[in-house]
Amino acid sequence: MDDVLDAEAGTRSERSAFLGRQQSILETCYRGQTPRDVNPEEKILVELVQSDEEKNSGLQSYLRNMMAVMAFDAERRGRVVSQSELNAYTRWLASAVTEAMHYFIGRCSYSPHNETRYLAVSAAHVTHMLRDTFDDVQAGYYNIPREVLDANHITPQDIKSNAYRAWVRSRVELARSYFNAGKRYLDRVQNLRCRLAGYVYVERFSGVLDSIEREGYLLRAVYPERKGLGAITRAGGAIFTSLVFRHDSPAIYRSAPVREHSVE
Repeated sequence: MDDVLDAEAGTRSERSAFLGRQQSILETCYRGQTPRDVNPEEKILVELVQSDEEKNSGLQSYLRNMMAVMAFDAERRGRVVSQSELNAYTRWLASAVTEAMHYFIGRCSYSPHNETRYLAVSAAHVTHMLRDTFDDVQAGYYNIPREVLDANHITPQDIKSNAYRAWVRSRVELARSYFNAGKRYLDRVQNLRCRLAGYVYVERFSGVLDSIEREGYLLRAVYPERKGLGAITRAGGAIFTSLVFRHDSPAIYRSAPVREHSVE
């Protein structure tokens, strides 16, 4: 879906029709019906939903929230959006990725259901949008909110301006705080494989924040160092430290009450 919606070919109405079809397939499946004439990619979605026998499952949260992400991306292309819209965008993405991780890795193991559950992925999404700023602007996706642009009389293309850099700094600081809370959450995830996946996910994006900070919050087009040997070594060291200094307690494996989460 992401590839089709991001493609240069096709009109807005064609992309909208494609998105509507995917949404219809999802809803049809969750009504217990089988849609007709699906292509091989759509068949994956059909089979996923048909395998879902749990009410309000992590899989359903993943699929519905990711569908909301795709719908928002398709609709926002070419326009400036508000901070509240971007907050909702991050909330959908963080909910989708987190629930997918817990559903596909260690589904029956304990993980906390509290206000920190989605913060690691929220931080990664904030970092992801900073990292991809140049590519996104070229494609018509603007990750800086309208309020910041209007208050500072800049455009989404003024990436090198002082006002833009000040906004980048605020986002880096927000991502750092979310990552710190998110890592404490991951420390309490029971399944080791799931915990390791989370640690790697965090460290992959933390390296991008380091680069942005070193360069005075002036974004650049690419960040190739996040894929090099140094990034792998950094991730390995961080994971080792997290595992060695993790303080397990039998109490953390008991069910915790679900609390409302918020993403700034």
